[in-house]
Formats: sequence, C-alpha cells, structure tokens
Amino acid sequence: MAPIPRYRAYVGPAALSAGFRPFFLLAALWAFFVVPASVVFLTGAAPSPSAFAPNVWHVHEIAFGYGGAVVAGFLFTAIPNWTGRLPLQGLPLAALVAIWFSGRLAILFSGLIGAGVAAVVDLAFPALFTIIVAREIVTGRNWRNLPIVGALTLLLCGNALTHLEMLGVTSVDLAGGRLGVATLLMLIGLIGGRIVPSFTRNWLVKQDPAAAAPASFGLIDRMALAAMVLAFSAWTIAPQARVTAWLALAAGMALGGRLSRWQGAQSVKEPLLWVLHLGYGWLSLGLLLLGVNILVPLLPQTTALHALTIGAIGTMTLAVMTRASLGHTGRALTAGPRTTAIYVMITLATLLRLLAPLLGAFYVAGLSLAAVAWCGAFGSFVLFYFRPLTLPRVGAEGARRI
Repeated sequence: MAPIPRYRAYVGPAALSAGFRPFFLLAALWAFFVVPASVVFLTGAAPSPSAFAPNVWHVHEIAFGYGGAVVAGFLFTAIPNWTGRLPLQGLPLAALVAIWFSGRLAILFSGLIGAGVAAVVDLAFPALFTIIVAREIVTGRNWRNLPIVGALTLLLCGNALTHLEMLGVTSVDLAGGRLGVATLLMLIGLIGGRIVPSFTRNWLVKQDPAAAAPASFGLIDRMALAAMVLAFSAWTIAPQARVTAWLALAAGMALGGRLSRWQGAQSVKEPLLWVLHLGYGWLSLGLLLLGVNILVPLLPQTTALHALTIGAIGTMTLAVMTRASLGHTGRALTAGPRTTAIYVMITLATLLRLLAPLLGAFYVAGLSLAAVAWCGAFGSFVLFYFRPLTLPRVGAEGARRI
C-alpha cells in the first residue's frame, strides 16, 4: 500500500501551494530563453556576460538549470505520495525557487561577478534540494526511492565538476556536463519505466478491460536498466571509446525491447500517453545513434546528443509537466489541441535538429527552425498552463481540456 499524502491547510498564492507549480512554469520559461540566447552568444550577435563559453553555458543551463527545476517540480509532487509526509509550500517553497533562480542569474552574469561567486550561488540549490529530498525519503522510510537521492547527488557532482573546470581547478573535458545529461537520462529510464506502463495500463483498462496490458516489471527490465547505467557511465568517462559504442548499442536495443512490451500502439488515441512512449523511444534511439556514430562517424557528434536531449529529455519532461499540471490542478487527464500542439512542436524541434546536418546549404535554416519549434513548445506551455499553475485547483465543473 502506498502512503496516503497529507496536506496542511494552506492560505496564500496558489502558485506556491505545490512544488510543481512554480518549478514547472519557471523551467519552461528558462528553456524558452536559453536556446535563442545560446544562438545569439554562439553566433557572436551579442557578447555573452557569462564566464562560461557559450556552448558550455548552453549545456549547463539545460542540464542543471532547466533539468534541475523539472526534477524539483516532479519530486516535490511525487514525494508526498511516496511518503505520506507534508509537501513543501508557501515561504519555504518560495525561498527554494528564489535560490534556483539566483543560480541562473549568477551563471549568466558570472563574467561580471566572478566564476567563484557564481559557483557558490549556483551550487546552493542542488545541495539544499538533495538534503531536503534525502530527509523526506529517510524520514518517511521510503527505501524503494532511495536511489533518487543518489541521482540528485550525481547531478550535484556534475554541476560541481563543471564549475571546477571553469575555475581551472581540474580538467575533465566537459565530463561534468555529460554527467548531468546522463543522470537526467537515467532518471527518465528509471522513472519513465514506472510511469509509462502504469499510465498506459490504467488507460487501457478504462477503454477495454480485456485489452492486452503492458508487461510487468521483470528480468528484462532489470537487464535493460543495468545496460543503460553502464552505457551512460562509459559515455561520461570515455565518450569516444569503442567500449562505449558497444554498451550504447546494447542499451539502446534493450530499452527499445522494453518499450515494445508496453502496448504503445494501443495508446495512439490519447496524446498524453503516446508522448510518453515517444519520449522513451527517443532514449532508445539516441543511444543507438550514439553507438553507431562512435563506430562509424557519419554525422556530427551532436546528432546523437540532441536525440537524447531535445528528443528524450525535452519530450519526456514536457509530457510529465503537462500531465502533472492537468491532474494536480483538477483538470481532465486528456490532451486537448493546445497540449497536443506542444508535443508536435517538440517532436519537430528534435527532427529538424537531427536533420539539419544533412540539409547542406540550408543547415542554418534547419537549425533556426529547430530553435523556433523548441521555443514554440515551451512558450506554449507557459502560455497555456500559466493560469492552471497560478490559480487554485478547479472542481469537476472547471475541468476543461487544454
């Protein structure tokens, strides 16, 4: 039996009544800002105020800025359900959000305030967040989810490695950024492997109790997760090694096989479901591309990376953000035209970014369109979900589709 979440009487801004509200909204705003800003800095159209090189700033802010906020929003929503403990609300939540945002500003303007000061300000959020999550899981004796604390520790370490490299303390060849991206992808593999078949099973039972259900967790799933951890560990340490290629190919095939057992073809009528299957599919395909490209470098190294980041991370996080925002604000758990459009745009962004190197003279146009689609997806989330995330939960009479 799962613990029953408890809720204290809350009087204050609705946006601070639950962790997913401010963190999902600000995460989407930051994702909307980072990509066009990166283009401006990388092309030299405007000087960057950051001490980080534009490409390093881009990776850091997607992995640790955007990624950190999405993980916070998800965990602050899930942990009360896991442990039955009270959620973080009100002023404590506002303070944590402010610390996260201070980190974003510190990194952006680190060229002005100094890389050392920026490091201290930026690392404050992941350190404090890890402590809070560890306290909740240990106090709630929710041992099944203790690996989440390990994942948050890896995110903190990856962030710290990036800062140490910027400060000249160590030289790890951007391993900090790879560790951050790899950790987010492993969380998708782990948590996505729970929610995708679970949500699919629940939906299929409502549609047809006799329908074939997704396969239960078993040996195949354990082997796939182990292969994934090995592949991303190798990629973090030795991104161009042949052993990394073979591990990535094995993990991609294993995760693809795992996904095929979840009855994804039966979920095509509900965008809230097929987008979850699509996000997990990008994880599998990205690993396959990573392995192939190490062995036979036909495409730029960034092709596989963007299949994993824009495809897997972008798609899966938007899928979770929209679903959680709908369900926890009292709205119908079904995607309307506007939410479906968000999924279409993030898919277009992924495809355009992957195809751009093949467009020859139209390469820049492909990159620009991919950036527009990315901004369209996250800008639409902010536009369409701003009211649900900042207003009180609605009753059944207000549960309209978005």
